[in-house]
Amino acid sequence: MGRGRAKAKQTKVARELKYHSPNTDLAALQRELSGSGKSDHVIGDEYKEYVDDDEDDDADDPDDWAPRAR
Repeated sequence: MGRGRAKAKQTKVARELKYHSPNTDLAALQRELSGSGKSDHVIGDEYKEYVDDDEDDDADDPDDWAPRAR
């Protein structure tokens, strides 16, 4: 597909999203946004050793593995 056809398709999709928005379930959105902030996902005991709960761990700092600037 050429650039002109791709751009026309993108324009068509953007126009549909702008002027014909789908129905939004506002009640579901409110429930999702007003959550307790904690994950509902429960990790089994056999996997607890693999979970990194230490948020202050310096080993996760991206500067440790990034190449040094010269």
